[in-house]
Amino acid sequence: MTPVGKYTQIAVLLHWLIALLITFNIILGLGANYVPDIDVRPMIDLHKSFGITILALAFIRFFWRFSHTPPPFPASYPGWERHLAHFAHVMLYVLIFALPATGWIHDSAWDAAASHPMMLFWVIPWFRLGFITGLDPATKEMVHTLFGQIHVYLGYALYAVLALHILGALKHQFLDKQPELQRMWR
Repeated sequence: MTPVGKYTQIAVLLHWLIALLITFNIILGLGANYVPDIDVRPMIDLHKSFGITILALAFIRFFWRFSHTPPPFPASYPGWERHLAHFAHVMLYVLIFALPATGWIHDSAWDAAASHPMMLFWVIPWFRLGFITGLDPATKEMVHTLFGQIHVYLGYALYAVLALHILGALKHQFLDKQPELQRMWR
């Protein structure tokens, strides 16, 4: 049985695994702009692999979250902090789903997709979205550009919400002297 105030072990595992993969994906996504051209494609391919993995884990986390009630926030937290934390959690879920989805659409509309099959971790063949790959070339280019921009802007939104989430947890842990980090630790 889960102690009061703590998340289940599965929730903790999924939280930290997704957090780790998101961190790697941020590094890969941003880092691809700063490496020699020969290293860009492998970094982007790994970025895609992590993105699809994050999407799968997010579905598992989502269903776990709604089948296992999370612990309530401590009663000592002011209402505005509880509302802000809830908003941040909802936004994290939205972004964790939206980023891989927009990236997948962006990749499916890539004009070189046919000559560069998508392979998760260079081993597992993965499909592109047929309703996107079947578009006429001009529309595909427009979709590729649009969803690439959306993907980037959602990435910036993720950075902001992650910063809010992390700073809130650290504030509760170190300034308020609440065992906040212990709620999401074994």
